[in-house]
Amino acid sequence: MRLTVPELSLVVLIGPSGSGKSTFAAQHFSPWEVLSSDHYRGVVSNDSNSQEATKDAFAALEYLVAKRLARGLLTVIDATNVRAQDRKQWLRLAKEYHVLPVAIVLDVPADICHARNRERPGRNFGKHVVRRQASAMRRDARGLRREGFRYVHKLRGPEQIASVELERPRPWTDRRDQTGPFDIIGDVHGCFDELSELLGCLGWRVDRDETGPEPRFSAEHDEARHLVFLGDLVDRGPASNTVLRLAMDLVDQGVATCLPGNHEAKLLKALQGRKVQRRHGLAETLEQLEGESAAFRERVASFLDGLVSHFVLDGGRLVVAHAGMREELAGRASGRVRSFALYGETTGETDEYGLPVRYPWAREYRGRAAVAYGHTPVPWAEWMNNTICLDTGCVFGGELTALRWPEKALVSVPARRTYVEPARPLQPETAQPGDPAFDTLDLDDLLGGRVITTRYRRSVGIRPEYAAPALEVLSRFAEDPHWLIHLPPTMSPAETSQRAELLEHPDEAFAYFAASGQRQVVCEQKHMGSRAVVILCRTPEVAQDRFGVVDAVARGETGVVLSRRGRRFFNDRQLEAAFLGRLVRAMESAGLWDELGSDWVAIDGELMPWSAKAGTLLESQYAPVGQAARRSLSASVEQLERAAARQPDAQALLERYRGRMDDAERYTQAYRAYCWPVEALEDYRFAPFHLLASEGAVHDERAHAWHMGTLARLCEADPALLLATPWREVDLQDPESVSAAVQWWTDLCAEGGEGMVVKPATFLAWHERRLVQPALKCRGREYLRIIYGPEYTQPENLRRLRRRGVHRKRSLAHRELILGLEALHRFVERRPLREVHACIFGILALESEPVDPRL
Repeated sequence: MRLTVPELSLVVLIGPSGSGKSTFAAQHFSPWEVLSSDHYRGVVSNDSNSQEATKDAFAALEYLVAKRLARGLLTVIDATNVRAQDRKQWLRLAKEYHVLPVAIVLDVPADICHARNRERPGRNFGKHVVRRQASAMRRDARGLRREGFRYVHKLRGPEQIASVELERPRPWTDRRDQTGPFDIIGDVHGCFDELSELLGCLGWRVDRDETGPEPRFSAEHDEARHLVFLGDLVDRGPASNTVLRLAMDLVDQGVATCLPGNHEAKLLKALQGRKVQRRHGLAETLEQLEGESAAFRERVASFLDGLVSHFVLDGGRLVVAHAGMREELAGRASGRVRSFALYGETTGETDEYGLPVRYPWAREYRGRAAVAYGHTPVPWAEWMNNTICLDTGCVFGGELTALRWPEKALVSVPARRTYVEPARPLQPETAQPGDPAFDTLDLDDLLGGRVITTRYRRSVGIRPEYAAPALEVLSRFAEDPHWLIHLPPTMSPAETSQRAELLEHPDEAFAYFAASGQRQVVCEQKHMGSRAVVILCRTPEVAQDRFGVVDAVARGETGVVLSRRGRRFFNDRQLEAAFLGRLVRAMESAGLWDELGSDWVAIDGELMPWSAKAGTLLESQYAPVGQAARRSLSASVEQLERAAARQPDAQALLERYRGRMDDAERYTQAYRAYCWPVEALEDYRFAPFHLLASEGAVHDERAHAWHMGTLARLCEADPALLLATPWREVDLQDPESVSAAVQWWTDLCAEGGEGMVVKPATFLAWHERRLVQPALKCRGREYLRIIYGPEYTQPENLRRLRRRGVHRKRSLAHRELILGLEALHRFVERRPLREVHACIFGILALESEPVDPRL
């Protein structure tokens, strides 16, 4: 005997004590799926037979059922459930979470139940208890369907129960195994000519066979793509009948899927003879169908009656529905789910055109799955919150639009003419910068542990204890959030060198990249300044319109210079404006605005001198350490010189202190090399090294040579302010090339430079499906005194420091890199600012991880 139990359902076992419910559940369901009332009596009271604990046990049971159903997991209730009032709470939960309630009745004679109970410890109640339960079950079981159970299975006697096999079909809406690629077409509304043109643009070859009793369409695509029609094929347009014929034929052929729209729902009622108002184009569609055969009309009615409300596709990454779908409804089955898929959600109000005001569900959407829908005509298709409306009003004289998935490319054709004037002008569905729905970052999106999904083959987890510090930085110290579209990652050093008196050397960096499958690397001089991200707009209008910066035009604001943690670099706004103005003019002079086709850019670089941002640090830490060391050691050396003149044995100690004195002097000279007074703009230098993004593009696909060459042209336009970073390419398989790079690093360090950064030739490099470190820094011996202290080169200190580990630092660099790039991609794609800020927040949270700050 085969029983149907849908994969997404709530199964209620019904039967008196001893009827075999637990045994049945163990045979047919996994232990995780079964929630037993006896078990939770034991959980809350240490006694599974304690009737006194029943109320608490069922409270726990109800809570866990709700959690499982919310996650879309089949759940089995193992309790007697013999009375209708006992089952009400389960039916309520099934309705609340839009799953199918299934009743399985185990009708076993009372004598057998009683005999079984006598063999179980703690079940010493009399026969009357079982008889009373069995009587209640048989009395109320006749009305199980009226109670609301969609599937009712009644099993009589142990033999029939033992012969059962279960089949667990997936929901009709679950097509996660279909991975496409898909061409998803918005509302056609009878515009057959535009549909034919659009299919041609998408690469489909459509044929029409006239040889049979009725014409038949067929279609094929060289890439084996699959068509998805989002509904509203009919009404208002001139050829609804032909559009229906094409859609039905392609569905029959297996190359297309069709969803119902609200217009199809109304047409079906009319074809079934039900009373409907023939408005909004229905009369024209029925007239067009009158010209078809009765068999065709019957085929249309059968086709429409079989359409499923929505589908979950591509492993759960894509949801398609006519009017959209909330995350908690996707893949579920209920009247409310179907209603939302067909009609969306309204506020209950009407606008000035007499049309219902639709609730903007997409502005609140937080789902991981992308949702493609139609229903509400918009002037253009645009992503918002991982949703996109593809009804671009073709029948109203707009366009017919398709989304190519997974490419996320949009293809549109213009309407041949305006077939119907819209009742209200087409309005964009998406929120824009400055709109609270676009900008606002919900506190629930931040606090607690969360996972940020990126396009770089991995997701980044944020631990809950790091959320609060990040929130404080973001809310109290960071700049106007409209500018926060990127934060740069940290950078790891190379492995520790084993060369005498050296902690870092290029050999280890080159060895790392060679082992990671990289033949070519680039070496860039490392500037000792402060990491700075410049967000630069061509005009204040761009800052206000593209970034949503309030009153940018009134203030003449064209951008911002951000520190690595999102704070404004310049406290003096006039100085910052002058700096940005020079950069705007340099971009113009170099022709980069036009070359990039953009009115804004994001640039990563180093702003010098170091003392401009670290002045307080110098005054409170570095200078006092240097002064105290030189003064105390100077006095010690003076006393030791006198002692050595009297006692030769003191000479060794004198030499040691003279060495310590030299180390202290080197320490002072090391940090002074990167400091100079800054009083005007002419005292600053900016060395850009990454052209991160511009309108329509994140330049992570560009090689470093492109970045360095392009930015060198920018620096040539204003050499007094901008410093082109010296760099060179290195062939790791050419010993001479490697040797020359090592010598270059040696010379840089000897001249007082910090060192160099070694990077793969490409911006992002992969090896064995793992992301290679984006950069490794190799710092010079004297510079590292600033980091590790004046005496770090003493043998005993070097031995200890060589045990440092870089794994945590490199993991942090990877995660911050992909979050920073993901933030840029989301901004370029015009995703809501809160989605961009989720990545920025993630970077700030990662900075709380316990990683040695000296690395």
